[in-house]
Amino acid sequence: MRCNLTDSHFADLYSTCLSVLIGYCPQSPGGLILTNGMKFELDSSQQFPLGAKFIRIELPPRSDISLSPDITSRWKTRSRLGERATSMSKPLKGERTEVGTVVSIRGSVVDVHFPHQIPPVRRQLGAGPEGSIVIEVMTHLSSETVRGIALTPTQGLARGSRVLDSGHQLKVPVGKRLLGRVFNVFGAAIDGKEAVLGGEWRDIHQPSVPLTDRTVVSEIFETGIKAIDVLAPLERGGKGGLFGGAGVGKTVLITELIHNTVGRHQGVSIFCGIGERCREGEELYRAMSDAGVLESTVMVFGQMNEPPGARFRVGHAALTKAEYFRDDAKQDVLLLIDNIFRFIQAGSEVSGLMGMVPSRLGYQPTLATEIAELEERICSTASGAITSVQAVYVPADDFTDPAATHTFAHLSSFIVLSRKRASEGIYPAMDPLQSGSKMLVPPIAGQRHYHIAQDVRRTLAAYEELKDIIAMLGLEELSQEDRRTVFRARRLERFLTQPFFSTEQFTGQAGKMVPLASALEGCERILNDEFAGYPESSLYMIGNIDEAKTP
Repeated sequence: MRCNLTDSHFADLYSTCLSVLIGYCPQSPGGLILTNGMKFELDSSQQFPLGAKFIRIELPPRSDISLSPDITSRWKTRSRLGERATSMSKPLKGERTEVGTVVSIRGSVVDVHFPHQIPPVRRQLGAGPEGSIVIEVMTHLSSETVRGIALTPTQGLARGSRVLDSGHQLKVPVGKRLLGRVFNVFGAAIDGKEAVLGGEWRDIHQPSVPLTDRTVVSEIFETGIKAIDVLAPLERGGKGGLFGGAGVGKTVLITELIHNTVGRHQGVSIFCGIGERCREGEELYRAMSDAGVLESTVMVFGQMNEPPGARFRVGHAALTKAEYFRDDAKQDVLLLIDNIFRFIQAGSEVSGLMGMVPSRLGYQPTLATEIAELEERICSTASGAITSVQAVYVPADDFTDPAATHTFAHLSSFIVLSRKRASEGIYPAMDPLQSGSKMLVPPIAGQRHYHIAQDVRRTLAAYEELKDIIAMLGLEELSQEDRRTVFRARRLERFLTQPFFSTEQFTGQAGKMVPLASALEGCERILNDEFAGYPESSLYMIGNIDEAKTP
């Protein structure tokens, strides 16, 4: 509090300040007084020096404020002294934050009353001991009341609890000092190592790059996975999505992409786990450490057990770190996100808690806007590129689900994982007819790559049409040309399988990484019937085509 004093009211106002202090914190009435640059420890017997014009009492943040009615009345009386004493409850600009009071708690939703100045939307608030309960303002209910979502558990919070306005949005640390570390949404290290203190911290909410400042690289980002590189190549500086239901291999594929690309990637890699299982996060951390790529990687987790607010903001926290490396360090960034659906799900939970009317299938009415706010920050500029690969869970394998359809619109390549192919032992279980990429055009991929990919699709599509006839009449009833199509398609399916490094401990097979040129050569030779005399099994789970066993 701050008091502007005149001699005639000096003693009276000082007495009130001391009474308020003792009533505020009865167990520890001591505080700190700054007078004309001099510091004095305050107690009940302290004599205030003559000639002082200002008092500022700094109190530790507490949640157990208890002012007696008499003290409250005296405070209000002194605040009406006009020119002779400014309001003691008005904050000193730049010195003290606004203080509010909790008026309602419903799960993670907290309503807070601010009697003087209401904090803006997205402002970070703190409650509980040392501000340990973090709240983000989501909406204004009135000119004095805000509704926020707690990003931490609200145990211990009660009506009447004190809430502090931090004066800023949620911030996270940025910089090269983060490499090799694991963080949560608040920028706190969760890898058991020393805390990251000092340095630069930035707001997690940043505007997207203006259209005039964006660049298009139009270059294929090789992954070393045959099926992806041939039929649905990723774009350097673009966004790729892995779509699939539960148990079809999204996380395994993301892990393999990390293994194959992080080591060769000349830049920084950032892994963002949204709603990640704690076990999977720990396994990924150990795997990256063993592979020697952790020192060029930053990991950010919003784990499955955390409140929806934390899971809803962890993607923005990871993007803020990625933007630093792109814009300030001028490096390319590989951003891996698992799982975008968990981000949407967290937004749906927040929307329901905030009392919004749900839209189609119970999703939040702001679904498209929330996805766009996240996705549109992922782009390339003259200083660097952010290449993103995102896993997208598809509920009940329904690709018309709003979560999937709204995400599709932002991607330059999409890889659809099929439960049917997974049940047949075709891994990666990529559906070659539903997957695609805007990079697969002659000016970017080249004429040879484009024509081979089109021939592979055509062959596999013809085989798909013939499956019903084969099931009813048998292979013998097909024409010679149709039989050759079936033989080529089955060999192509098996050649496009691949043993993964991330599954070596389960399968006992050594992982393989295949360059794009070798993958194209293998497909071309199969289409030319060079392996017509080879058994189909000889092409299953191999790397280069030369590894096929002779009959």
